[in-house]
Amino acid sequence: MHAVRWTMLGIAAVALAGCGSKTETHTNDTVVTTGNAEASVGAGANASVSASAGKSFADAAAASDAFEIVSSRLAQQQASSAAVKKFADGMIKAHTESTAKLKSAASAASPAIMPDAALTASQQQKLDALKPLNGAAFDTAYAAAQVEAHQQTLDALKANASNQEVPQSLRSFSTQLIPTVTAHLNMARSLAK
Repeated sequence: MHAVRWTMLGIAAVALAGCGSKTETHTNDTVVTTGNAEASVGAGANASVSASAGKSFADAAAASDAFEIVSSRLAQQQASSAAVKKFADGMIKAHTESTAKLKSAASAASPAIMPDAALTASQQQKLDALKPLNGAAFDTAYAAAQVEAHQQTLDALKANASNQEVPQSLRSFSTQLIPTVTAHLNMARSLAK
């Protein structure tokens, strides 16, 4: 539930072009509060809006990848189901590749964006809840976390793909990733049954 709230806040931040009303903050969010883009006029304001919206999305995507990798490494050690372990292996590979693509898309933005992969408080809480679990209890909790995380990521990608306030390179990244995340969500749902 907290991750849903964070994702919705991230989507709202992107949609509102970083007007500064996020509940959760990251050290790099100061870009969002340096000026009121709505009160500014001219090309500089558009670049600032684009940069802050792109930064918000890039940070959310980087944190999502980081959560997937860390939680899936945990699954390799603590899951009992072969299917869960196989899924976790695939998530580590896919999200490592996604991180590289995100960094490339973010660096192609003007100005270049450096994604912050720090986990959100909600993601850290979910990870902490998984750590003491083993076997079937871990499998169930991990599968549920994967469904929730992939649904949130899919929603954010769809919103970002059509957000004209975000640099084109990040919109293209989102569009290209939607089919992959949809497939991951479907696989996670099959694990959760």
